[in-house]
Amino acid sequence: MSTSLDLDAFRQRLTDERARVAEERQRLLEDTSRSMEDSSDDDGVDSHLADSATETLDRELELTLEDNAGHMLASIDAALARIDEGTYGQCENCGKQISGERLEALPYATKCIECKRLEERG
Repeated sequence: MSTSLDLDAFRQRLTDERARVAEERQRLLEDTSRSMEDSSDDDGVDSHLADSATETLDRELELTLEDNAGHMLASIDAALARIDEGTYGQCENCGKQISGERLEALPYATKCIECKRLEERG
């Protein structure tokens, strides 16, 4: 692996991002829990049909965002593990060095831009 990457800087950036995403995920979990409690009236019966539909959509959106945050945390944790293992910045597909510009934009990237483009084309 090339020594041109400042691994300490990437580790700090990933750690900071992990804390931010974990905090946001926790807020989403609390919001989802609260919105589910608030979605029924005092007698336990759902309110107006339109209100129920809106609340369901909101809950689905919150759950999707929670799921996305979970995937982000896993990607960040994997990147931190690659730093520890000495494989950070190496494309998992072709083994070439991932460009510094790509890692700056997406510090948890696992593929070089060429392999990612090929993957997206299917």
